[in-house]
Amino acid sequence: MKNSLFLILASLSLSVWASPKVIYGEDNRRDVFEANPAYQKYAKSTLARIDRNYGLKGWTFNKMWELNTTTLLQDGVCADEAFSNQPTVAGCTAFLVSPKHIVTAGHCIGEQSCKVGLYYWLFDYQMPENGPFVNKRPKKNFVSCERIVKRVLDPKTHMDYTLIEIKKEVLNREPLRFRRSGKPSIGDELVVVGHPSGLPTKIADGAQIRDINDVFLTANLDTFGGNSGSPVINVNSGEVEGILVRGANDYVQDAEAGCKRSAHLSNDESYESATLITNIAELMDLD
Repeated sequence: MKNSLFLILASLSLSVWASPKVIYGEDNRRDVFEANPAYQKYAKSTLARIDRNYGLKGWTFNKMWELNTTTLLQDGVCADEAFSNQPTVAGCTAFLVSPKHIVTAGHCIGEQSCKVGLYYWLFDYQMPENGPFVNKRPKKNFVSCERIVKRVLDPKTHMDYTLIEIKKEVLNREPLRFRRSGKPSIGDELVVVGHPSGLPTKIADGAQIRDINDVFLTANLDTFGGNSGSPVINVNSGEVEGILVRGANDYVQDAEAGCKRSAHLSNDESYESATLITNIAELMDLD
């Protein structure tokens, strides 16, 4: 009972930090198999956060772990919205930066949730090109938190990131390359990879940096809750520039239809923010 209480409190304490996101201009989100082939390789090193209590069932001693999914439609999103019938289960996104380390947003995991094993992180949570989505996933595709190397969640500076050491080494995937010094420029083109609204991996390009300071950049990225922790990648260099952490409201209520619709803003309005990855000093020391 005590352990269960820790899990619930850890989950609630993180959820208050979760920030919504939105669509700018046209919706550029694509399933991995539909996306630009140049970007598809990034998805192989991206992970979905799965709550062990609510996101998994019948998993403990099996080689195949079953995801406990709903759909956006079941969660009150309008039927004619993109991806409304796809499964949703992910709480955040992370990405591989070394065979033993992943990076995510600071509000996606805390010391206590790591300690009690509240979350697993899943590779290859994607829609298939052909056939239905399969809820059962190989146990080997899940990793978990060994320790938090560094976590910052500062409401004053808006710094928001976590560097995690995972329990097992990942040998069959290439860590994402990331910027190690300097800053990107306003106007640089970006692509983001992650799990908007808990959906299977979506890749969204067509964004540009609108503003930048020493802590974060802002851009017109098509992202939602669930994208927190997503790698924000420079199209030209192929390097991660930042960690998606917050943005504008995801959905607006359609009173006439009785359901929720994606919020849309113009490309000139940019509220999606990503912590600059160069702020993680400990990451720069990894091999």
